Amino acid sequence: MKIMIASDIHGSAEYCRRLLDRFDSSGAEKLLLLGDILYHGPRNGLCDGYDPKAVADMLNGYAEKIVCIKGNCDSEVDQMVLDFPITSETAIIFNEGVAALAIHGHKNMENLPLCGVKILFYGHTHVPDNTVKNGVIYANPGSVSVPKEGSPKGFILWEGETLNWISLSGDWYDSREIG
Repeated sequence: MKIMIASDIHGSAEYCRRLLDRFDSSGAEKLLLLGDILYHGPRNGLCDGYDPKAVADMLNGYAEKIVCIKGNCDSEVDQMVLDFPITSETAIIFNEGVAALAIHGHKNMENLPLCGVKILFYGHTHVPDNTVKNGVIYANPGSVSVPKEGSPKGFILWEGETLNWISLSGDWYDSREIG
């Protein structure tokens, strides 16, 4: 199965639309969102095309394909406009026998129970990550709308034994074999 992983849309309708266009053209079957979907929070400025209602409407059209983690800027009231659950702080994702833990990443990640998990997907930092610690791949797609430290606006595409970091413009810029 092909799974797209993205994070930190922060209410940008412009970049949400670009993400969904990439999702449609990728052949992915699921979209894993790692939080901070509708609002920008006090540390970020308004994104280009800031329109949380439009983002909710766009994502609702994909509700059956979305798994979403609650981020630090997401609130229970957001659930009132979204047709998919966003209140869970964790999810376990299985893809072709590989287990991954998905979190937002704003809480301490040092003592997570990672037994049996090969991948930890997290967002929050707005900076892509592709590192291995204690045999676990730490994979952060960066931010769809507010990238930091000069990183591109992008996502991860998980297909089989490979994770690919791809910019919204379609440029591949990193990868990791899971095996």
